[in-house]
Amino acid sequence: MYGYYRVASAVNKTTIANPTQNAKEIISLLNQAHTQEVSVIVFPELTLSGYSASDLLLNPTLLQAQYRALEAILHASNDIETVAIIGMATEFQNRLYNCAVVIQNGNILAVVPKSYLPNKKEFYEKRHFNSGIGITNQHINLLDTDVPFGVDLLFRDSKDLIFGIEICEDLWTLTPPSNTLCASGANVIFNLSASNELIGKYEYRQELVRTQSARLIGAYVYSSAGVGESSTDTVFGGDALICEYGSVLAQNERFRLDSHLITADIDVAKLKALRINETSYTDSQPSDMRIVQLDSLPEISDITREIYPHPFVPSKYADKQHRCDEIVHIQAHGLIKRMTHAHIKKAIIGISGGLDSTLALLSTYKAFEIMGWDYKDIVAITMPGFGTTTRTKNNATKLCEALGVTLKEIDITPICKLEFEAIEHDMSKHTITYENVQARARTSILMNIANKEGGLVIGTGDLSEIALGWSTYNGDHMSMYALNSGIPKTLIRYVIEYFKSSEKIAHIIDDILDTPISPELLPHDDDKITQQTEDIVGPYELHDFFLYHFIKYGASPSKIRYLALKAFDGKYTKETITKWLKVFIKRFFTQQFKRSCIPDGPKVGTISLSPRADWRMSSDTSMQLWLDEL
Repeated sequence: MYGYYRVASAVNKTTIANPTQNAKEIISLLNQAHTQEVSVIVFPELTLSGYSASDLLLNPTLLQAQYRALEAILHASNDIETVAIIGMATEFQNRLYNCAVVIQNGNILAVVPKSYLPNKKEFYEKRHFNSGIGITNQHINLLDTDVPFGVDLLFRDSKDLIFGIEICEDLWTLTPPSNTLCASGANVIFNLSASNELIGKYEYRQELVRTQSARLIGAYVYSSAGVGESSTDTVFGGDALICEYGSVLAQNERFRLDSHLITADIDVAKLKALRINETSYTDSQPSDMRIVQLDSLPEISDITREIYPHPFVPSKYADKQHRCDEIVHIQAHGLIKRMTHAHIKKAIIGISGGLDSTLALLSTYKAFEIMGWDYKDIVAITMPGFGTTTRTKNNATKLCEALGVTLKEIDITPICKLEFEAIEHDMSKHTITYENVQARARTSILMNIANKEGGLVIGTGDLSEIALGWSTYNGDHMSMYALNSGIPKTLIRYVIEYFKSSEKIAHIIDDILDTPISPELLPHDDDKITQQTEDIVGPYELHDFFLYHFIKYGASPSKIRYLALKAFDGKYTKETITKWLKVFIKRFFTQQFKRSCIPDGPKVGTISLSPRADWRMSSDTSMQLWLDEL
C-alpha cells in the first residue's frame, strides 16, 4: 500500500497482580487489531502484572503467573500476523528486568530490556529492576525458547518497516535509545510506558513524543498505563499517542474506563525518502544491531489516514494567520536586504489586478512600512493589453490608490502592434507569439522604467507557475527579485486574505480573490475574461498537491494519484486526476530550462525550485519513466 503501515497503541484495563485477567484483555485487543489490519500493536509498560504491582514484582508467584499468561497469549495468537509488544518483568542471569516481549504468530521473537530506570520521587524502579544498558548479543530462555535479548535489536519485515523499542523513561533521558535505534535504521519506535498524570505533564509528554518523532525523522507510537493501575499515590490516565515526523496522527481520550486502542497509517516510504533527501540524518553514525526478521504482516486494503488536499496551507485558521504573518515578513525582509544592499530606493512592479501581483505589491508595501520608506517610491504600473478587462484594471487601480503608491498606466497595445508589424505576425492569429509579444512588452517596460527611475523590478510569478513553466521566457519569467517565487498558488490566496485586516483595502481584496485566474493575453468577450488558466493547465489545487508530494519526498506518480483520490474524494474523478497529473509531469520536465535561469527570490516554505537552492535538474531529462509508472 505505497509504503503505508497501520500501527496501533493499546491501553488495556489493568488488574494489578492478575496476569491471567490482563492476558484476556490483551488477547481481545490483539484480535481487534488484527481485524483492523494492524501490523504492530504496542501495550503499556509491565502489561501483564500492572506497573503498580510494586514489591510484588519481586515475588516468584507473580513472576511465574506472568509466564503462564504469556503462554496463553501465544496460544491464542497462533494465527495472528499482527506483531504485539507486551510489557513484563523478566529474569535474566538472576536479575530482574523491565522488558518488552515481542510476539507474532504465537511465537516469541525477542525481548528488549529497559535502559533507564527512574528512581526519584514517586518512581523507585531500581528497587526492583536492573538496567539493560550494555546488554548486547545475548539470548534469553523464555518458555523453553531461546530468543534474542538486549538493547541492540531491530525488527524488520521484507519491505520497508524497521522498528525499535524503548520503554518509558528511556524517552525522557538526555540521549534516548531511540536516537541510536533510528540512526541504525529504525523508522518507527514503539514505547511501552507507565506515565502518571500531573498538572501540565500531559502537554509536556505529548510535545516530547511529537518532537522526538521529528528529530528521528520517523514515527513514534506511545502507550501508557491507564485504568486499573493503583491510585494509592498516583493516577494513570492511559495516554495513547501516534506521531509521525512532528505531526500527531492519532491520540486517545485519557481516563477511559475500558480497554481500547487507536490506530494510524504510517507512511514509512516517505520517512525513508526524507532521511535521504532533506536532513542530516545520513551523518549520524549507525551502531551494530541484530536484526529480527518478522513474518508477513497484515496488508491494509485502504488507508484510513486523512490526506489533506492543500498541503501548503495550514488546516487550522489560527495557524494560517501565524503562517501568513511569517510569509509576509520573510518576503518583506528579503526585499529590504536586496534594496539596501543595492542602494536602491524605488520598487517597480507590474500590477494587473490578479492574485500574484496583488501579493507582490502588498508585501512590498509591508517592506516599505517596516523601514519607514516613502510609499510613493513604490511605482506600480498597470499595462492594459488586448485581453485586459475593466474589472481587473479597476481593481489594480483602486488598490494602488488606497495604498498611496505611485501609479502609472501604459497601454501596451500600440507597442505590440508595432512588434507584430516588425515580425510580420498576423494579429488575427491568436497564437503563442501573439501572447508572448504582450508578456515581453510588459517586462521590457518594467525593466526600462527601473533603469530610468533607479528602481528594482519586483517579480510576481509564484511557485506553482514556476513548477509548470506557466510564464513567458524572458517575459514575466524575468525580474530583478522574484518576491513570490517560494509561494504556491493555493497559499497565495490565504496570504492575500491576511491583508483584509486593513479596512481600506478589504473590499478590493475580496473582488480580486473572486476573479478567475487569467494572464488576460487573449481578447476579452464583451469585457469578460475568455482565457482562464485553470481551463488550460488544470486546477492549481491539484498541481500544488502533485508538486508537494513529488518534490517533498519523491512520491511515485501512481502514489500521488492514489493520495489525490483520497484527498479530493468526490471532487475529481480518477480520469480527471490522471489527466492533469500527466500535464504536470510533462510540463515539470519540459519547462526546467526556465527554472535554470530564474532570478533570485526568497525561499518561504520547505519546497523551492531555485537552481541555487533546492532543485537541480538538467533541462533535457526524459519524463518517460514517470509517465510509464503512472
